Amino acid sequence: MFEKLTFAAAHYAALAIFIAACWGFGRTLFARLGGLVHPDFWLETAMTTALGVGIFICVFQALGIAGLLNLPGVLLTVAVGFAAACVQVPAWLRQARALEPGPSLSWVEKAALAALALVALPTLLAPLAPPAAFDELMYHLPYARQVAQSGTLGIHEWLRYPWFPYNYNLLYAGALLVGDDALPHFMNGLAGWLSVWMVYRLGVQYLNRVLACAAAAIWLGIGDYSNALIDMGVALFIVSAWIALWWWNESHAAQPAHGARWLALAAFFLGLAAGSKYQALTFLPLAAWFVIRRERRPAVWAVGLLCFLLPCVYWYARNAVMTGDPFNPIGAKVFGFSNWNLADYKNQVDDVRAHAALPNFLIWPVVLAPFSLAWRRSPAVHAAIVFCAYSLLVWALTSRYPRYMTASFPLLALVAVLGWQVLLGWIAGGLRRLLPAAGRAGWPMRAGGIAAGLFLAVLAAVSFRHTTRELAKVSPTPAAREAFLRANVPGYAVMNHVREHAKGRVYQIALSEAIYYGPNPIWGDTLGPWRYPDFPLLPGAEAARRFTGLGFEAIVMPDAVARTLTAHEDFNRHFALMFEQDGAKAYRILPPAP
Repeated sequence: MFEKLTFAAAHYAALAIFIAACWGFGRTLFARLGGLVHPDFWLETAMTTALGVGIFICVFQALGIAGLLNLPGVLLTVAVGFAAACVQVPAWLRQARALEPGPSLSWVEKAALAALALVALPTLLAPLAPPAAFDELMYHLPYARQVAQSGTLGIHEWLRYPWFPYNYNLLYAGALLVGDDALPHFMNGLAGWLSVWMVYRLGVQYLNRVLACAAAAIWLGIGDYSNALIDMGVALFIVSAWIALWWWNESHAAQPAHGARWLALAAFFLGLAAGSKYQALTFLPLAAWFVIRRERRPAVWAVGLLCFLLPCVYWYARNAVMTGDPFNPIGAKVFGFSNWNLADYKNQVDDVRAHAALPNFLIWPVVLAPFSLAWRRSPAVHAAIVFCAYSLLVWALTSRYPRYMTASFPLLALVAVLGWQVLLGWIAGGLRRLLPAAGRAGWPMRAGGIAAGLFLAVLAAVSFRHTTRELAKVSPTPAAREAFLRANVPGYAVMNHVREHAKGRVYQIALSEAIYYGPNPIWGDTLGPWRYPDFPLLPGAEAARRFTGLGFEAIVMPDAVARTLTAHEDFNRHFALMFEQDGAKAYRILPPAP
């Protein structure tokens, strides 16, 4: 246990330094954007930190373009941001101490905060586990590792998505340069925790504290803090852009100049999101419609466009110049195919459709939000409901893949609590009509107290179970890490063996979820120029000659594939078993007979 505590403390110390550096950069710029019509000190602090995250991404991108994204470059950037934070902390503390104390919390608000803390507890341990999620092992971390090792933003065609925009992954590359491969999980977790805090402060400002806790708990509960995907990073930038747009909307009439600055900030956040994932582009029509109703000056739009392009234009311009498709590979039907072919494109679309499903049930009541009083009373809530309706419509017409809705989850969670309030209000009203005694004085309060106590007791048990499970995944020693990976990553042992022993190229079949632990690089995938159908292993003699000619030494595959291949004598004459463990095998390619 002591080793786990030390391991956790080291990672949280590194995260704290990074957060301070982000805040230092963000506050330096944020202070120059002007005042707000309805300021919220703690929401501004979260937005400042998110802005700093974006500045780090832009600096890392510039360093990568110049081939200088290395350990000295990362440490220098962090040091400058941390120094900026140290200079500005005294003023920030004076502002915090000058805040007027709020009203004392009711027992309901205290119960809501306790529930939020119970939901948060497992997420604090989840990032400490070794990487084991499918997509982070297949291309997110392999790409980040390539950037960390080379110091540049190269094109790696052995990865499934070599041409994607990789803004948020640059933070993972920086994390790998200064720490182990659990540290990128904290970059992902930071995006989640920051956006949860934003949701909570929005709820306090426009709803009430109890609903704010409920909304934050929903988003906290459905987020995934145990991996290095980029969906929560995109969610952070989208909710930050929405907040900046609303600040622009509030300040536009009173302070047109400052309003334009908030518009530029919103555009910058949208650019960060678009430079992290193509799906973020779907929010641009809504944002443009929201802005053009009140702002049509070409100069303001030009500044907004420049701020949008700053963090993302590199990826799209590079793709357009090198492949003819700025949205490679999803724009292939319009701009022409390059590393993908039509079959790859169809397989990807079919795979997304196969994963179509309803999102988490906690956000389903979002459809009832228009029945709430807040819909009519608060323009900000009205705008959030419009955002959610647009997001749901676009999602339903395109992928219907739940993970592709993650970018909208923060605001969906905020609006969903209004739907839950409406639904529970209808249920309570029905009970009062059916059971008139339930309306007697004092009974609703007593019933509410009993329900809250039972809910907290159940939530405490669930939180304890999840926290214990996450704690068991923490692997501070090499032996614990090895045991965890063998149990959770199919093909890990074989991949690790060929990484340590193979001298030539290695081709993998149906083990994409383990390539991060294999040789670097490793070839083979269902899509792209190294697709499996283009490299058949039968007949064995022809396959062995071709692979040997390309410099390949070994092939790895799961047992199910190996059983099919080894049933053919021709395969056994040209491929020899090299290593097998945990349901996977590695075969050495035998040189052709003289």
